[in-house]
Amino acid sequence: MFTYNYLGDLMRLSELQEKKIISINTGKSIGTIIDVEINDNGSINFLIIEAGRSLFNINKESDIKVSWEDITKVGEDVILVKKD
Repeated sequence: MFTYNYLGDLMRLSELQEKKIISINTGKSIGTIIDVEINDNGSINFLIIEAGRSLFNINKESDIKVSWEDITKVGEDVILVKKD
């Protein structure tokens, strides 16, 4: 399971939202974080990634859920995940 500790500090959701999500399987950008799903213990279960919305396509069903366990690395600018 991935855990993140940035120089002893906690990371805020707003900091995560600034990072691009990149698939380590394809090397392509998946999108950016728009929300998270939290369990009863207060831990993040899923990152909710915005999937190419436009003026005419605002369907939330097209958003992508990335499991916290699929995160392999949080970098300065990107988050690497095991996702196609």
